[in-house]
Amino acid sequence: MAEFDELFATALRSLDRPAPDRVVMVMDAGVAGRAADLLVRESQCCSFFTFGLAPSADALRLTIEVPATYVPVLDALTARAATAAGLIG
Repeated sequence: MAEFDELFATALRSLDRPAPDRVVMVMDAGVAGRAADLLVRESQCCSFFTFGLAPSADALRLTIEVPATYVPVLDALTARAATAAGLIG
């Protein structure tokens, strides 16, 4: 979790919750390698997460989806990310 907190605190620009089971985070483009490594390791631990990375020249779009039974886990991760990034108080 400390690595996620650090990533969110230093690179997260915005997040959107288009559905209860999905969150879309926009991060600085320069963290693509670090984010990919972290997501691979997280997938080994928590296989219920589905991660999608879409890099562009100026941003990295991270989509996270979970089955309905894991929405509370996604809720907690989303709140943690928003807090770490200073998007909510």
